[in-house]
This record gives sequence, C-alpha cells and structure tokens, in this order.
Amino acid sequence: MPRSQRNDNFIDKTFTIVADILLQIIPMASGEKKAFTYYRDGVSAQSEGEYAEALQNYYEAMRPEIDPYDRSYILYNIGLIHTSNGEHTKALEYYFQALERNPSLPQALNNTALICHYRGEQAIQQGDPEIAEAWFDQAAEYWKQAIALAPSNYIEAQNRLKITGRFRE
Repeated sequence: MPRSQRNDNFIDKTFTIVADILLQIIPMASGEKKAFTYYRDGVSAQSEGEYAEALQNYYEAMRPEIDPYDRSYILYNIGLIHTSNGEHTKALEYYFQALERNPSLPQALNNTALICHYRGEQAIQQGDPEIAEAWFDQAAEYWKQAIALAPSNYIEAQNRLKITGRFRE
C-alpha cells in the first residue's frame, strides 16, 4: 500500500486528499503524476524518519521526472537524508547535483556551507588550523550565495560571517 494511503494524522490525510484532487484536475503527463506521487510519499516517509523508504521513493520519482527544477528538489531531499545520516560526502554530491539543475536553491547552498563549516571545526579539533580556515572560507562562499538569494532566511549565517570578517555588505 502506498504511503499516501496510510497516513495516520489529520494533516497528512488532508494533504493527501488535496494532492490527489490536484493530480486529477491539473493537466499533467502520466510520468509527472507518477513522479509527484513518489515524491509526496518520499516527503511523508522522510518526515517520519523512515529514511530508507524515503530514499526508495525519491529514486523512483527520479525515473519519470524530467523537469530539472523538480529534479533539483528530489536531489536536495536525498542530500538531506544523507546529511541526517552523517554521510556528508554523499550529501554534498546530491546538493551539487541539485544546484546544477536549480542554482537558485538557497537551502542547498546553506546545507553545503554547514557541512564545510563542520569540516572546518573537525580540522580545528585535529589541530590543523590552515585546513580549518580553508573549510571556513569555503563555507563563507556558500553562505554568501545563499544569503544573496534569501537575505532574510540566514541571519545566523550573516552574523557568523560578520563576526569572522568574511561578510561585506
């Protein structure tokens, strides 16, 4: 049974009903409808922490999905799961793929910056301040791009960049 048919809470059920109605009335190719259904089930599974199921749905959504913009969100969500699982290298690969298809995806830029910053902190703990600075500089570049796209969304990143002298207004 598809996940969309077994949602337990009111909000999920309501969303599913509305999404199903939209799928019926909005003109879409069957591949687009199939991709959306898998994507919706992936988001639902991901929100419940069922990452293996979410990944399976996202990979299935990628097969019929041809729109680069829509694919970017699928790839971004796959990156989120890998980030949650501590698989940062894999997550970066998916964030970069998402950004290739949609360069205006500030959340992918922000998450890439967070991983770079984390790696900088790891380098400090390992006693390598030069490598740490390189990671922090890289994080700053990604944060600047995210901030340029969504200035009001990344206040904490802006403050961090100002404190470290990496932000020029």
